[in-house]
Amino acid sequence: MDIRQLKYFVAVANTRNFTRASEQLHIAQPPLSRQIQLLEEELGVELLLRNSRPLRLTEAGRVFYEQALQIINRVDQLKTATRQIGLQQKQTLSIGFVASTLYGGLPVLVRQLRHHYPEVDIQLVELTSIQQLAALKSGRIDIGFGRIRSNEPSVVRTVLREERLVLAIPPGSPLAADTGRISLKELNGQKLIVYPKEPRPSFADHVLSLLNDQAIHPSEVHEVREIQTALGLVAAESGLCLIPASARLRNDLHYRLVDDPGATSPIILTHRLNDNAWYIDAFKQLVADMYSEKPAWLDVDNSFFPATDFATAKPSAPASRKKKSTR
Repeated sequence: MDIRQLKYFVAVANTRNFTRASEQLHIAQPPLSRQIQLLEEELGVELLLRNSRPLRLTEAGRVFYEQALQIINRVDQLKTATRQIGLQQKQTLSIGFVASTLYGGLPVLVRQLRHHYPEVDIQLVELTSIQQLAALKSGRIDIGFGRIRSNEPSVVRTVLREERLVLAIPPGSPLAADTGRISLKELNGQKLIVYPKEPRPSFADHVLSLLNDQAIHPSEVHEVREIQTALGLVAAESGLCLIPASARLRNDLHYRLVDDPGATSPIILTHRLNDNAWYIDAFKQLVADMYSEKPAWLDVDNSFFPATDFATAKPSAPASRKKKSTR
């Protein structure tokens, strides 16, 4: 088995067609088919169901595809990193994020990372939580900050904190007459605005699941693309909106903390399985340092923190150069 065979198999798995894969790889179809056959013979299992149109992966093929994709991406990353070191170029670190994390600690973390690792070129890529999974597997990003839990086996998730939700209310609403906490049950029969509209699943599905679990039925659900749009519609008295506590962006709205214990939104750090790169421990240590300082934006009363210490390992520097300590 070699990297060439892995690339051949991934091309077939992506196109679900030997002809299209051979065109993509610029090789004839017979040798491509033969290489996949040799791969199956070496593994002792079928990877493809050839009698279906389009081709389908077997269960073993699906697992092999996920692992092969990671290996190919890691080899590409190895080539890039080696060239960067040899040519004395900056190492690139790509960070995926959902927009709402910008209202919390992500900007602080990125500033600290730039300070401690000035030789690293840090790129920020706005992606939904689900888009981050595909971007991690493809190598487009190295680490992600999202809010939606997933069961993707090739991605490791670390919950940094559970942020309480608040209800955004137009000032003219009867619900704005009180400043105390509010129950989710108050949303029964109300017009609700959720975001993002797509891609799904998303934070919108998280909110709707919270309501469904308690048999709470809004009179109407309006889906929009962005949190800014959602809060603008709340200001226009078009409905109510549940948002993370750190995302109280408009001062012309009334906000009430949701009292239900399960009404939280996690902030989740994600990275590729078996990725032991320096930046993972670096981020975890920077998060731990940031939380210990209890900055005003953190609003500790509005957050739950994991019971386990996620910053037990001290970060190491990128292998190519010495860096300042993160402490």
